[in-house]
Amino acid sequence: MMFRAIFRAAAVSLVGFSLNVFAADAPDGKAVYDRSCSACHATGATGAPKLGDATAWAPRVKTGAAALFASATKGKGVMPPRGGNPALTDAEIKAVVAYMIAQAGGASAKPVVPVAPPAVAKAEAAAPKPAPVAPVPAPTAPVAVSQTATPVAAASPTAPASGTSVNTFNRLMRPAAAGNLPPAEDGAHDPANDGTHSLQPPMTAFGTLSKSTAGNRVDWVKSLNDEKITPRSDRNDPNAKPMVMDMNIVREVKGSMPDVVYPHKQHTQWLDCSNCHPAIFIPQKGANQISMASILLGQKCGVCHGKVAFPVS
Repeated sequence: MMFRAIFRAAAVSLVGFSLNVFAADAPDGKAVYDRSCSACHATGATGAPKLGDATAWAPRVKTGAAALFASATKGKGVMPPRGGNPALTDAEIKAVVAYMIAQAGGASAKPVVPVAPPAVAKAEAAAPKPAPVAPVPAPTAPVAVSQTATPVAAASPTAPASGTSVNTFNRLMRPAAAGNLPPAEDGAHDPANDGTHSLQPPMTAFGTLSKSTAGNRVDWVKSLNDEKITPRSDRNDPNAKPMVMDMNIVREVKGSMPDVVYPHKQHTQWLDCSNCHPAIFIPQKGANQISMASILLGQKCGVCHGKVAFPVS
């Protein structure tokens, strides 16, 4: 009997310990979102509902957390399985789904913790409760305000600049007014450097090029074909001719998006093959896993597009 009592007490202790570990090790939904989901859900890219947009999330929240978890795991529409990050665990997906539902005004973002067994509940009920702490009264004295200072709204140190999104490294979804800014204002150059102010503003450089309604508002292929721009093949020899490869690569896309056609011709009119192969793309069929999520995170096509080439919007 004594051995059975000791065993029962040990079991209660171990169960309580495992529950505490579970609660401590539960994934942080916000951290998972920032790492793997913000590329689309912070900007609304490809029609993804934006974080905190209650109207866009309402019909989705109505289907329930289980349905949203299934969509996130298996993929839905243009969203690939697991948001394009196959390394995400089921626990991380559940945590980020709960976080996004909460941001839309739905259920709590706290991870679900199993209910303690009756034995554990009794043990916790028998434990002495700490004495309540008296609330600290809030200060009532008015704070002196300078009569000469102009009030300035406090800004979060991590808040993005006006006209930009959290994806400041990729100019995706920027409005036209926030694109093609002068070098001193584009966030990529040092405004304190005198050389920055001597650079030609993009709007001046692009003034004679063919126009587009997407990307950075320039139709680069048409401008290239019309010889409005003539990229030099060799830095030291202006008469050198590039080795142009007129070949299209068609990538079959699973899901609702159409197949992707990659034109080698327009790229090799600008670049030597060694710019992309083999460091970025392995020249072998099936050897390159490409997704919109990876591109938005600056990988594969995103190594250039959104940085030194036109953005993918």
